[in-house]
Amino acid sequence: MLSVAAVDRKARVLRNDNARAVGRAGDYFFELAADDMIPMPEGATLMRLPGRVPVGIAEATGEFVSAGPGEALAAMLPQGYTRTYLPAYTRKAGAPALPLFGYAAVALDGDQLMVAAVRTDHRDTWDPRHYNLDSLPQAVRRRLERSPNNRVLAQLAKCSLEYGCFTAQNIFYRRWEGGIPVSPACNAACLGCISKQPAECCPSPQERISFVPTRDEVVEIAVEHLENAEDAIISFGQGCEGEPTLQADLIVEAVRLTRAATRRGTVNINTNAGDTDAIRRVCEAGVDSLRVSLVSARPDRYHAYHRPAGYELRDVVESIKVAKALGAFVSINYLCYPGFSDTEPEVDALADFIDETGIDMLQLRNLNIDPDVFSDTMLKPFSREEPRGMVAAIYHLQDCFPNLIIGNFSKALDG
Repeated sequence: MLSVAAVDRKARVLRNDNARAVGRAGDYFFELAADDMIPMPEGATLMRLPGRVPVGIAEATGEFVSAGPGEALAAMLPQGYTRTYLPAYTRKAGAPALPLFGYAAVALDGDQLMVAAVRTDHRDTWDPRHYNLDSLPQAVRRRLERSPNNRVLAQLAKCSLEYGCFTAQNIFYRRWEGGIPVSPACNAACLGCISKQPAECCPSPQERISFVPTRDEVVEIAVEHLENAEDAIISFGQGCEGEPTLQADLIVEAVRLTRAATRRGTVNINTNAGDTDAIRRVCEAGVDSLRVSLVSARPDRYHAYHRPAGYELRDVVESIKVAKALGAFVSINYLCYPGFSDTEPEVDALADFIDETGIDMLQLRNLNIDPDVFSDTMLKPFSREEPRGMVAAIYHLQDCFPNLIIGNFSKALDG
């Protein structure tokens, strides 16, 4: 039997052997089975959910009950894992909004902590053991000493040392995918935006870049990384910025100069792809990989979450078609949420989207958001749809599109 796991104010994990463990998918509660769970992987972290009492199934009655003592517990998964259930809890009056993390259900099998997840990418380049190394502060300091006036490097140093951002750190480690933020503004107001939230909401986990870089600041970082890094990727459109195509002129000029200096590596842009002309221009300049964020392929749900300004979902579809026609490798940054992404209408709509656009890869991302905030905006205003299970949804999409790459990490095109 999987028992309810809770946590007390001293961060001690508590086991309730009188209640069987429960997970949440959308607004449904389900008893967790052994097949739903894996041992908590290395790099996962536990988080107390304040003002929330775990829900379990009482052994005596078989009914859903509040299963204290203690508060609800959740796991934050390392990249490469896709959660299958959310933590199940009841929320007390006055409980604070949860910060923007991807909460996964946890349970106890004896003394073994288990999490509701499945491994969906086995590459280890994003394993936490490769990051926040003792050598990072020195690597940052040495790089800043060589370019003391490059404001982007200063931003990346802050993201590396204060926020623990992996793509920022890779610039200083000189390897893999490195981020270059360029845009302080955005043309969407996504519900779970990690760099800008209204004051009445939860705090953003990181601060957005406050300036537009110069062409030379961008080119200096891009050329050095592409020339020297293993499996080199530079990426515009990071968590510490808005929509990069709002600086399309800058990207076009910087990428042309970068590609004049080196043909090595991959130039990627993480984008909402709402501006088709901008996507055309950056691809023509030398951007050869796109990662397009998407929570839903149904227009009403897409607009409810992304809240775009000046574009619609059909513009995103057209942008992807243009990028593909120009030879770009296109991934969908699919924002996964158990109980929403695995409903039949969502899966069918995504399959139609994949069929129409011909994307190359589906990158699964655990959506970082308070489950109750998501429910209030994305579930309750629409029809109630029963989930089929995240694993079943992934297998179904792979069966429908056997050549589609499904995973979690960007691909170095020449690696």
